[in-house]
Amino acid sequence: MRMRRGGTVGVLMVIGLITLGAKDIAEKTGPATGPQEAEVTGVVLDPQSRQPVVILQGKRDKRHLVMTIGHFEANGIAIPLQGVTPPRPLTHDLMLTLLTDLKVSLRRIVITDLKDDVYYAVLHLDVNGAQRTVDSRPSDAIALALRAKVPILVEDRVFDKAERVMPKIGPTPHF
Repeated sequence: MRMRRGGTVGVLMVIGLITLGAKDIAEKTGPATGPQEAEVTGVVLDPQSRQPVVILQGKRDKRHLVMTIGHFEANGIAIPLQGVTPPRPLTHDLMLTLLTDLKVSLRRIVITDLKDDVYYAVLHLDVNGAQRTVDSRPSDAIALALRAKVPILVEDRVFDKAERVMPKIGPTPHF
């Protein structure tokens, strides 16, 4: 889950284009009140690093979070985003089948922190009425959440830290 500093200009341009197309952008309404729900707006290839990135957008304040992920992880996220059902279960499908067979429900996932360019997440599980959390890579947590159709949450401090790490660029050229 290392965030690449180089090659981020292309990703920022993609985010800028996504933001230009966004309608009804919410205004910040004061101090944050905990994690906010986010949606995966895409999985794209960074044009400079040639590494896939997953882009999430906060539903409350419309901020973006861009995480560099591996090619296999990108595939695991892109498949449910595209509504594709593979002929045989993939790893994340197998994990959800195991959880279901063991009477464990995935309730939500939370991307909890960004430390030393590494993102952290937890799975929130219901095990026979008891709540449990399990440490997870964010890419795996996102892939599971998309398949289980459960909320993806991001702590506001993660958005804050990611904004500080992203390089500042000038205005993007208009095409």
